[in-house]
Amino acid sequence: MQTEFTPLLSFFGGAVIGLAAVLLMATNGKIAGVSGIIAQLLPPGWNKIDFPPALAFVIGLILAIPLYQWFTGNLPETTMVAEHWLLPVAGLITGFGAALGNGCTSGHGVCGISRLSARSLVATGTFMVTAFITVYLLRHVIGGTA
Repeated sequence: MQTEFTPLLSFFGGAVIGLAAVLLMATNGKIAGVSGIIAQLLPPGWNKIDFPPALAFVIGLILAIPLYQWFTGNLPETTMVAEHWLLPVAGLITGFGAALGNGCTSGHGVCGISRLSARSLVATGTFMVTAFITVYLLRHVIGGTA
């Protein structure tokens, strides 16, 4: 499997993610952890104060796709390399891991590491090692195309 390496787009994408995290912290005092923000939209985490900014953040995530298309004229090309039934299973496992780790890759990996949080360093290391092992097993042991 070959992937297209796009260092310039990756750099600017990372800068935009960092800027969004800084703006959310500066304006609301909140960490830009997507799983935590989504939890603010659902019971029992819902409350009147956190709901509007959390909803605006999630709407921004959803609008990113049509905005990308509007600016570039096309959608990013994606390829599904797994069985479709595997996606909900992977989503549930990821959600369980985010709940177990008390945060997700955006909260720990972007915001936590930038604050030099020891807990986030350990969590992000765990995410990465788990990802490395998963890809190795799928590509070299099970024989998939991940």
